[in-house]
Amino acid sequence: QVQLVESGGGLVQAGGSLRLSCAASGRIFSINAMGWYRQAPGKRRELVATITSGGSTNYADSVKGRFTISRDNAKNTVYLQMNSLKPEDTAVYYCNAGVAVVPGHLYAYWGQGTQVTVSS
Repeated sequence: QVQLVESGGGLVQAGGSLRLSCAASGRIFSINAMGWYRQAPGKRRELVATITSGGSTNYADSVKGRFTISRDNAKNTVYLQMNSLKPEDTAVYYCNAGVAVVPGHLYAYWGQGTQVTVSS
């Protein structure tokens, strides 16, 4: 019913930048918080950044000052601008959104993931 489609991953050298996008589509009544998570090989999935429908943001300490999350509510899209990338940022990045298909029923949806690789 609801799909999250990510784009923008790729290979970049250390110090470079990438911008991820995630568009939600389908039967959507409203979207609450949206966010980005990442999972490196052999590690647990971790939070990168979140943003509420009102625009309040939260970042992992490891990305503060380098990454910026934003959203376009009219397009049901969340973005992650990643600057000053480091090899340790290499991971599969997943989009997450709290979506109400009908009023009062909120469910968490995930995208399929997009690979970000930072070479040293």
